[in-house]
Amino acid sequence: MKWELNKSFLKFNSILSNKRHLFNKRVDGEGVIEKAIEALKKGEFIFIYDGDGREEETDMVVASQFITPEKIKFMRKEGGGLICATIPHEYAEKIGLPYLHDIFNRSGYEIFKYLTPKVRYDAYPSFSVTINHRDNYTGIPDNERAKTIKEFAKFIAEIESMDSPMIEFGRRFISPGHVHLLISSGLDRRRGHTELSTALMVMAGLGPSATIVEILGEDGRSMGKNDAREFARRKGIIFLEGSDILDAWSKWYG
Repeated sequence: MKWELNKSFLKFNSILSNKRHLFNKRVDGEGVIEKAIEALKKGEFIFIYDGDGREEETDMVVASQFITPEKIKFMRKEGGGLICATIPHEYAEKIGLPYLHDIFNRSGYEIFKYLTPKVRYDAYPSFSVTINHRDNYTGIPDNERAKTIKEFAKFIAEIESMDSPMIEFGRRFISPGHVHLLISSGLDRRRGHTELSTALMVMAGLGPSATIVEILGEDGRSMGKNDAREFARRKGIIFLEGSDILDAWSKWYG
């Protein structure tokens, strides 16, 4: 699967105008995917529940290009999990950005033989390195994390026109930092929040980077699906399940 952004924009616009009826519909007839796409294009949050039998977690999701310090504050206070930004695998390859488990495996340090992840919900997690923008100080305040993510989204939008994306990435960012990068393997290989949210950005015609955070409950555990759905209802936020996105993607991409 190739994440060619300009072609994705053209394909999305064509299909959305000519085949709108193909998008997934709820039983009540409401086009939940279309509503989510419109919300994302306005810079609003949506919630994504990955699916029963997987992580069974709900993430807050917003387009990285629309991130603000206020949105970071909302994510850390109302979400509470790890704030991350996604990047498609093909774009990560252009800058030589590896998965964290590959760094472990190739480092030569013996300790990583024992730390290589064996997670319960997938073969490997999508984590890559952490970054800060070079203009930041510590990188952790809301305004500085927003700066890093906003500039990361800008970098991705410009990557096709760069002569040396890897060098330019190093000019703009440092690692380690305070924004966790997640590499999307594509929905044909993995169906986590990283891939689901990134695919939704592409379907929305936005830059292919989402900023996401897990939602935790008052008990400190991952918020259950029903509670997350009710939370979304109270906040006026669109709630999606992974199956909604997978169905829409198969019709959009096919």
